[in-house]
Amino acid sequence: MTAAVENLRAQCLKRGASGIKGLGRTFRIMDDDGNRSLNFEEFMEGLNDYKVEVTGEQGKEMFNAFDKDGSGSLSFDEFLIALRPPMSASRVTIIEKAFKKLDRTGDGVCTIEDLKGVYSVKENPKFKSGDMTKEQCLAEFLKSFDSPDDPDGKVTKEEFVNYYSGVSASIDEDVYFDYMIRQAWKL
Repeated sequence: MTAAVENLRAQCLKRGASGIKGLGRTFRIMDDDGNRSLNFEEFMEGLNDYKVEVTGEQGKEMFNAFDKDGSGSLSFDEFLIALRPPMSASRVTIIEKAFKKLDRTGDGVCTIEDLKGVYSVKENPKFKSGDMTKEQCLAEFLKSFDSPDDPDGKVTKEEFVNYYSGVSASIDEDVYFDYMIRQAWKL
């Protein structure tokens, strides 16, 4: 990747685990014609709206780096996958194990029904206070992994990996990342 792409990644990751997801949301808003891709002007408008500081030259360099096929447009998925920080094979493997546990039906998509047997809301303060039902707590939890620009109440493996890619970027050691995922998902 180019220095401009690394700079963009770093600016997104400064915003936490959902920084890259937030940029994806901004880009979907910028997609004026609804074709799920961005031309250069939409790309630059999205960067500007997300308050990413880049020059026009850096923007062009990034756009060209992401536009692998030279078509003059970027698909959202192509862009977000290329932007997320690289993870070691061991990190990807443990994330996939967690997803497999979450996806109780094995259909590749996690829903509230899948969560019911895996995630307990008993200690959730909103559940304890009666402010939210079990279903509402499960939906809120699932939403943290769902694509922010297309919140459909379903989480694909790709969305799950994207979420943990952001988390991964802030953890230096593979051993600690593995431990954290195992503890969180009781693997």
